[in-house]
Amino acid sequence: MGRLFGTDGVRGRANADLTPELALAVAVAAAHTLAESDKSHPPLAVVGRDTRASGEMLEAAVVAGLTSAGANVVRVGVLPTPAVAFLTAEAKADLGVMLSASHNPMPDNGIKLFAAGGHKLPDEIEMRIEAAVEANATTAWERPIGAGVGRVHDLLDGADHYVQHLVGTVGHRLDGIKVVVDCANGAAAEVAPVAYREAGAEVVAIYAEPDGLNINDDCGSNHIDALRAAVVEHGAHLGIAHDGDADRCVAVTADGDVVDGDQVMAILALAMREAGTLTRDTLVATVMSNLGLRLAMSAEGIRLVETKVGDRYVLEELRASGLALGGEQSGHIVMPAYATTGDGVLTGLHLMARMAHTGRSLAELASVVTKLPQVLINVPVGDRTAGAAAPAVRAEVERAEAELGETGRVLLRPSGTEPLVRVMVEAATEPTARAVAERIAEQVRAASPTA
Repeated sequence: MGRLFGTDGVRGRANADLTPELALAVAVAAAHTLAESDKSHPPLAVVGRDTRASGEMLEAAVVAGLTSAGANVVRVGVLPTPAVAFLTAEAKADLGVMLSASHNPMPDNGIKLFAAGGHKLPDEIEMRIEAAVEANATTAWERPIGAGVGRVHDLLDGADHYVQHLVGTVGHRLDGIKVVVDCANGAAAEVAPVAYREAGAEVVAIYAEPDGLNINDDCGSNHIDALRAAVVEHGAHLGIAHDGDADRCVAVTADGDVVDGDQVMAILALAMREAGTLTRDTLVATVMSNLGLRLAMSAEGIRLVETKVGDRYVLEELRASGLALGGEQSGHIVMPAYATTGDGVLTGLHLMARMAHTGRSLAELASVVTKLPQVLINVPVGDRTAGAAAPAVRAEVERAEAELGETGRVLLRPSGTEPLVRVMVEAATEPTARAVAERIAEQVRAASPTA
């Protein structure tokens, strides 16, 4: 069996790569793995989904798998991924399951798993679940019968409970702020506008009419142009874009300029440092964050800790070191005091609260970070490990690093799932970054040509 889990759960084309049979098998394995420590009561699982049509099919398979393994299930319906994590913790459930492919197009879907407390799974637990899927495929597992079969209940007020939690985390009302929110025709549609209005903002919601097929369709955090235009058209103070499962937040200024996750992190870090809640004056980001973020935080006396790409690794560092803020350039922002995973709506609330508290525009707040031009080239290779480790490639990287000095950065990263080596270069100017990236990419191509 190939590797099931990627950087954020199991993902693929629904009913092709990610079939109901696979969803059922993963659910059974997850129930056995995540609930095996306590046999005194039936395991409890919380199951949610985004708005994709295939989510209905996969939800049925996951619920069947969980109940066949003896787990009781609480279905929460269409909710953001962080809401499912929150409700998993609130219900003291043994595990949570979210059916979503996040920012991916509609034909894709995925299975995101949470352990007790609403926390994402470490690699070791994912490997155990994969092993259980493989074992169950070849060996009949003991199935409960009679009263041992799990039961299913629907939670009808999960969204209300989650919204009240979010609004309760905000220290400043948002009265006077007008925001356009792009809900990506996804899980944010019924939650984000309500949360922002209850906190006091005037809200214009766009792409908030999901039909099962239009999630992320030229909208949301990966397709920002419509939001930029809407902010200017409505004379709003800012715009906020979420992705399909609302764990991301990308913002837009009143003039339509994009404010990405790096800039949002900087804004929140300074706010938390001022409030005395930024533990050890430290921010956690991935290696893909712009060098401009590191330079800005250094100038403000804030330490930046870098992790591998993926919000799960940010989360692991936050938990291991007891830190208070981290995230990714893509807009996954994590505030462990309020959430166990990246939460786009929570981020949007706190971003606007900073605007309300300071009376400063989003553009002014975001100006703390001067982003360096960043060029990313994905190089197809025959062997991604060899392509990244070849002596000629390493020599070119060292030459580039010496050439750029402290005014730039080189990141060479084999893809975790595709036959690619990712070459990322930052420099003082875009032409310099592109020229250096092309030089390195050419060496990578030569070192490991495709067939």
